[in-house]
Amino acid sequence: MEGRVAVTGGKEREKMEEQWRLYEAYNELHGLAQEFSTPFEAPAILVVGHQTDGKSALVEALMGFQFNHVGGGTKTRRPITLHMKYNPDCESPLCFLVNDSDSIVVEHKSLEEIQAFIEAENMRLESEPCQFSSKEIIIKVEYKYCPNLTIIDTPGLIAPAPARKIYSLQAQAAAVESLVRAKMQHKEFIILCLEDCSDWSIATTRRVVMQVDPELSRTVIVSTKLDTKIPQFARASDVEVFLSPPACTLDGFILGDSPFFTSVPSGRVGSSPDSVYRSNDEFKKAICFREVEDISSLEEKLGRPLSKQERSRIGISSLRLFLEELLQKRYINSVPLIIPLLEKEHRNTTRNLNEIDEEFSMLNELKLKEKGRHFHDQFLTKLSLLLKGSIVAPPDKFGETLQDERVNGGAFTGPDGLHFPPKLIPNAGMRLYGGAQYHRAMAEFRFVVGGTKCPQITREEIINACGVEDIHDGTNYSRTACVIAVSKARDTFEPFLHQLGHRLLHILKRLLPICIYLLQKDGEYLSRNDVFLGRVDSAFNNFAECTEKSCREKCMEDLVSTTRYVSWSLHNKNRAGLRHFLDSFGASATDASVLGDSTLKEKPENPPKMAAKSSQLASGTDSNGSAQLTETRLADLLDNTLWNRRLAPSSERIVYALVQQIFHGIKEYFLASAELKFNCFLLMPIVDKLPERLREDLSKFEDDVNSMFDVASLRNSLEQRKRDMEIELKRIQRLKDKFKQLHLP
Repeated sequence: MEGRVAVTGGKEREKMEEQWRLYEAYNELHGLAQEFSTPFEAPAILVVGHQTDGKSALVEALMGFQFNHVGGGTKTRRPITLHMKYNPDCESPLCFLVNDSDSIVVEHKSLEEIQAFIEAENMRLESEPCQFSSKEIIIKVEYKYCPNLTIIDTPGLIAPAPARKIYSLQAQAAAVESLVRAKMQHKEFIILCLEDCSDWSIATTRRVVMQVDPELSRTVIVSTKLDTKIPQFARASDVEVFLSPPACTLDGFILGDSPFFTSVPSGRVGSSPDSVYRSNDEFKKAICFREVEDISSLEEKLGRPLSKQERSRIGISSLRLFLEELLQKRYINSVPLIIPLLEKEHRNTTRNLNEIDEEFSMLNELKLKEKGRHFHDQFLTKLSLLLKGSIVAPPDKFGETLQDERVNGGAFTGPDGLHFPPKLIPNAGMRLYGGAQYHRAMAEFRFVVGGTKCPQITREEIINACGVEDIHDGTNYSRTACVIAVSKARDTFEPFLHQLGHRLLHILKRLLPICIYLLQKDGEYLSRNDVFLGRVDSAFNNFAECTEKSCREKCMEDLVSTTRYVSWSLHNKNRAGLRHFLDSFGASATDASVLGDSTLKEKPENPPKMAAKSSQLASGTDSNGSAQLTETRLADLLDNTLWNRRLAPSSERIVYALVQQIFHGIKEYFLASAELKFNCFLLMPIVDKLPERLREDLSKFEDDVNSMFDVASLRNSLEQRKRDMEIELKRIQRLKDKFKQLHLP
């Protein structure tokens, strides 16, 4: 009999040790995934709930001891991962805190030290702008009352009111929800969804969970604080619906088929006067007693004893047993899937190590120079490709709409300070880059400048522009018009010149990161050569800035010359229209003066040339009268426009007409000249002068390859990466061997 008992005990011990190896392998796998961001999805329990739902208290009850920072408000600001391991030899919890920077390093900590560390982290994050961190605090626990589980406690979700005054709280709520949603994306995680409500139609936490797990197929729903809800039910039927809600109410097929119901007694463990429990044993007894009381209260409300199925959903012990069995099944079922992942990661890590060895072999002067020249040629090839047109770089990542371009590169703003709506420009809504974006910017420049009208001219400006001649006191309204026109043109068009230069420089500078992307895509990128790449970056940007400045100065010279001296053959583009206006205006102005009216009257029916032809057919008397009339009109015109300094409407109209013609001529010349010069002296140098400039810049440093490539720093970086890779490779190999042993029949 004693021998049979010994054999049975030995088998149980062997089975328990096998389970330990399984849990230990998964715990190490989880740590490896966290540290190296490897694609391993180890099964775990993810606890999700709102603030004050009792998340941290539930986790402590599942573990059998208190350790966390609990209470009202936000107490958990970093996810806490608990690798719990059942160890019958540990009478008290044996806790290890995993180092944040190196998961291999673990420090033995007491419960008080772990609680102090968590509280310190929460206080630190509370004072930072973000206030939350997705990096997990990892704690390993061995205890005789601890289940074999991996539980991740997440920060509590926040449901703030939509008032503007609590914007900061709304920002915190968005940050927490984003963090929790990211954790729930892991398909291997079992979501423990906590709801603190007595009506299942109210889905506060499920609303968030179902955004990631719509069918609740990997979700366990737990109703917390059962002891506070039982007194709220007045009828037995209400309790029945609460304990067994219809499937349509939960909107899915949850794990375990129905919710679990738990209560955790309030009060903390400690020796202070505020502590309710003196030891964790008292805390565990209180949990058991609370479970018994809940069952008794429910049976009293129902007027009948609970069924076995109903009892299996009540209390911490039932939830712990269910989760442990569920996780163990997931562990066992996932073993065959983990081995291929480990082998794949082993191959990838081995390949990375070989690449590092190749990079070490390239750290000599000749090979580094050759790499630099090759990168130079490939970079220029990609740059030319972008200017000529390409769709290799994704537009959604590198393209800019016209609105984005205006925000980042500046908008074309006229004297009135208004912008043309983007929809008036072709391809405004398309995300462009390279030559296509350059062409769109030029088209917008033509559209905006071409539509610019001469600013309003006031009588005061005309009077001030008249001044006094150096040889007579008459007025020269042609000079007045020139003074006003060139001043208005200079003030109007000079800002456009600076805006165009800044916009096109922004477009050209954007080519650099796109070229780098294309080089990375083709495997031509010099990774970890920051000094060399920095020199290329600096040389390209300096060349673009200097070229743009030189081009803008050339355009500025044209604008200055055009607004410095008026050449009528250049500035008066519409002389026929102006002559017609002045001829008709002169005749009508003279007629008005004869009638004694200084205001402008109707135009004569026949223009002067037609009048001259008809006068040849008239009598001699009519001819003499016409000559006298012409002389009278000329005298009156001179009196109004030359000898009289009182600004009559006729003089104002003449000045206005001349200013419009001169301004229009300057605009046409400025528009054509600016576009031509930016194409010739900004765009073309990028194509034909940049290669030589880059080659000259890099050749200055070829004599000192160590400085150009920062070989010492590069060697140190490669050595560190190699050490990390070797450590990761050993850990992957060790894990692969463990899982292969677990997979053996």
